[in-house]
Amino acid sequence: MAITAAITAVEGYLPDYVLTNQELSQMVDTNDEWITTRTGVKERRILKGADKGASVMGAEAVKRLCEKRGISPDEIDLLIAATVTGDYIFPATANIICDKVGAKKAWSFDINAACSGFIYALTTGAQFVQTGAHKKVVVVGVDKMSAIVDYTDRATCVIFGDGAGAVLLEPSTEGFGILDFKHQVDGSGRVHLYQKAGGSVKPPSIETVEKKEHYIYQEGQAVFKVAVKQMADVSAEMMVRNNLKPDDVAWLVPHQANKRIIEAVAHRMELPESKVMLNIHKYGNTTSGTIPLCLWEYQKQMKKGDNIILSAFGGGFTWGAIYVKWAYNS
Repeated sequence: MAITAAITAVEGYLPDYVLTNQELSQMVDTNDEWITTRTGVKERRILKGADKGASVMGAEAVKRLCEKRGISPDEIDLLIAATVTGDYIFPATANIICDKVGAKKAWSFDINAACSGFIYALTTGAQFVQTGAHKKVVVVGVDKMSAIVDYTDRATCVIFGDGAGAVLLEPSTEGFGILDFKHQVDGSGRVHLYQKAGGSVKPPSIETVEKKEHYIYQEGQAVFKVAVKQMADVSAEMMVRNNLKPDDVAWLVPHQANKRIIEAVAHRMELPESKVMLNIHKYGNTTSGTIPLCLWEYQKQMKKGDNIILSAFGGGFTWGAIYVKWAYNS
């Protein structure tokens, strides 16, 4: 039988500091009702402390992942980190995570696809397992969104949080793991959701800092409209392509961007709320971290053989979905 890339372990890491809607309402003109109604977020985690970047959270998630699976970091062949908030422009945050966990035999790289980063990285990692090139591939979704959020902008500061999740991919000959995927992009969407400065088009300067161009810029309505359509379309297509009816799908694992987007995607797929993984109320949008954090939180409810659809939409624009057959009972 053909080799597939199965998820054999999942772990997460969340910072201790909880930023509530109540605390945010003292920082910017907003309130709990306004935030909850529009986003579904009640609180989010924030990584505090000097000189702490995304790699701190990613490394902790990977250490816990190795302990859970009972493997040494030396056994990791490849580590891919999905992030838009890397420790530095270069080197890759994945390289730093490998150093921090002691993955001395692994090679590694980052993937930047905004909120679709984790599913893009998962699909990429799966190829190395399916071809027989590698036996153990770790995929990390990690973002320190608090580093690029303007806490005087109530349209964006209420949405995002910090966190990391990691999964281990290993070969399966029993038909478990990543069975199908579809990813798409529309680069013209970059004008609606991006960070204006800090790259080669507009390098850092006194002017870019004064204009607050190193923070997230988002046109909410434009993003919402496209996100609902594209996430719903690609998730429904995963079902059609694999002859899955709503009863056949055990779980939808949607990117946690906005509760209304999640509800719209589930409605399109004709899935009840009980089949939708949701933790946006506790952690907000952790960008590349949302999907693996959902898998981590819900792992005890998933059963071997469950059909699962992962779905995401991100700035750029990027979007996609993956069909996974779950490989183990927790």
